[in-house]
Parts: sequence; structure tokens; C-alpha cells
Amino acid sequence: MSDVAPAPKLLDRVRLAIRSRHYSRRTEEAYVGWIRRYILFHRKRHPREMGEREVAAFLMDLSGQRKVAGSTHNQAMSALLFLYREVLGQGSEWGSGLVPALRPVRLPVVLTRQEVAAVLNRLPDPVRLVCELLYGGGLRLLEGLTLRVKDIDLSRGEIRVRDGKGRKDRVTVLPRSVVTRLGGHLDAVRQQHEADLQAGHGTVALPDGLAVKYPSANREWAWQWVFPATRHYRDAATGERRRHHLHESVVQRGFHGAVLAADISKRASCHTLRSVSA
Repeated sequence: MSDVAPAPKLLDRVRLAIRSRHYSRRTEEAYVGWIRRYILFHRKRHPREMGEREVAAFLMDLSGQRKVAGSTHNQAMSALLFLYREVLGQGSEWGSGLVPALRPVRLPVVLTRQEVAAVLNRLPDPVRLVCELLYGGGLRLLEGLTLRVKDIDLSRGEIRVRDGKGRKDRVTVLPRSVVTRLGGHLDAVRQQHEADLQAGHGTVALPDGLAVKYPSANREWAWQWVFPATRHYRDAATGERRRHHLHESVVQRGFHGAVLAADISKRASCHTLRSVSA
């Protein structure tokens, strides 16, 4: 029997290359998804047997037949260029046949303060709390949902955003209007966390290599999500039952419903809370 380990499969190599560059989990999922679609489009031919012409044909199908948005076209192209250049070591001379799609410049949807109040008043907690942090702290949706307890400073009125856009940290304001309610929310979350610990659960996923460096940190209160999900999931690697943070779709659906209930005709989303007129 040979002691030589089998070579990793192509998509596993893609995942390793992405993780070694510390790209986000979402980028990994998107790139792997596009590479899989590309392979299936060409009837499961190995990408090593193909090249710029096949990539261009796939992108042409996305834009011409499937009518995808320019941003989607460009994301797919980036994924395939990553595959060939970073994983397969090919395609460095490509470019003439791959043209990024033009993205239309659109004016942002802007809500008035009165419209924001009308929407927020129709939201239940914790969705309302999330949206108030987006509004008052200028957070993006995922930045708000991935906040951990240690990132909130109620006494100083600060929020520390970790690994934001561009993988940068920053400090922003915690709206004074939510301090009391957020404190009550955190008390309830702590009680839930302690109950999870007593039941043998209560761990949380940690960023990068912290789980190895600090093995017990995943049970500590400071590392728990500010907005945990209502249900547990079983971690595939460890088998532990954990809580993920609240899913984006919960907030998005709630916000959309509140916009309709407030009879606002603008195409507003959670992101719109970062653009409010005087």
C-alpha cells in the first residue's frame, strides 16, 4: 500500500488557495460556485484542458443568454481568472478576450428621516435593533450581524467593526437612543448563552486561527454574537452544536415588509439606511 496521499481535488485546491490569501468565506463560496458552473457548462471538462476561449464562451452565455447583471458577470470572471492564474498557474497572458462588463451608475435610494422612523417603528426587535445600528452607526448589514459582544462598548458609546470592507477595522458611534434597549438585549442573550453552556453547547465559531491559539475562547461571553440565531446548527468539523449569527435574510425580509407597511414607494433596502436625507 502506498503511503503517498492522493492529490487534492481541484475545488479543494481552490478553497486552499483562497484561504491561504485570507479571502472572506463569502468570496470562497462565490468563487467555488462559479468554477463549478463553468465546469458543468463545458460538460465536465477539466479546466486544464480549456482556456481563454472557453472562459469567454461561458461569460458570453451569462451575459447574452442568462442576462446576468454586470456585477455578476465580473464576479464570475474574477473567479475563473483566480482559478487559472492562482491555482493552475496559467492565463497570465490572457486579457484580450475577457472584457469586464460595464456597471451602470445609479443614483442611490435615499430615505427621509420621517420615512426611516416610519419603517423602524414597524420592526420588532432584534431586527429593529440591527437596523438602528445600521442607521446610527453607518454599518453595512453583515457588519452589524457579525458584531461580537466585545465589539460593543455601552459606556463609551462605541462600536468596533472588525474586518469590515477591505478587511479593515474601524470605530464608529453607538447611537445613544439604543443604549438602554441594547443593554437589555445583551442581558437576554447572556442568559441564553449560559443556558446553552449548561446544556453542553455554547461554543461559537472564531475567526482565522484563534480557535487553535485560544482553545477555550469559543465558550467565552466576549466572543459570542450580539445577534445570535434562534436555532443551533451542528459544526461539520467539530460536531459541536452552535449558534450562528442572525441570518441576513431575516433582517432583509423584515425591512422589506416594514417598507411596504409604511406605504413607501421607494425601492429601499437595509443598505438604504446608510443614505438618509436631512
